[in-house]
Amino acid sequence: MSDGTNNKLLLPSMMCADYGCLRDEVRALEAAGADGFHLDLMDGNYVPNYGMGLQDIEWICKNATIPCDVHMMAVDPSRYVAKFAEYGAKVIYVHPEADTHVARTLSSIRELGVKAGIAINPGTSFATIETVLPLVDYVMAMTVNPGFAGQKWLDFVNPKLEQLVAASHEGANNYEVIVDGNCSPERIAQASAMGVKGFVLGTAGLFGHGPYAESMATLREL
Repeated sequence: MSDGTNNKLLLPSMMCADYGCLRDEVRALEAAGADGFHLDLMDGNYVPNYGMGLQDIEWICKNATIPCDVHMMAVDPSRYVAKFAEYGAKVIYVHPEADTHVARTLSSIRELGVKAGIAINPGTSFATIETVLPLVDYVMAMTVNPGFAGQKWLDFVNPKLEQLVAASHEGANNYEVIVDGNCSPERIAQASAMGVKGFVLGTAGLFGHGPYAESMATLREL
């Protein structure tokens, strides 16, 4: 993914976009300087909600001019990896609790020419994923429980963010840390100071806050 300017990745969560004018939303966010689109798949099983449809993810991946990542909040995510690679996703995230053989799935993502990402819930410890970190390009730390927009940032996750950043380029590790959940301007400033690379933008920092270009420029400078 591109990191635009200021060495920060700003990734609009398209679950929050206006689907009455999706093409216009995509173009406006691209023009505003988004570095990539974040696409959520929820199966109603791993999380008690449903997110974007496969046709929505396919359309955005195939029509966007910036990279797309897919965040699979779904049981047995290996079933969908080849499909999202075919759509053109540049990063695919899976949750370790949802996959019996997460190391194999991460390797298969890379074999398809896609960046591999692991997503960790607030209650998932660093130790749970430590052994597979050499297999990933991105670690996405959830600062809210997955499945719903509009939640508050859980402060007990902050020490884990610092731990993930500290280990990101140690030994065989070579990944960047992304944060998903209540990425307000204040929280982006706080996490940027820790060394977090990227931020998934929803209703706390982008959607519903006026013109996208103005909001994006403000977040970029934090």
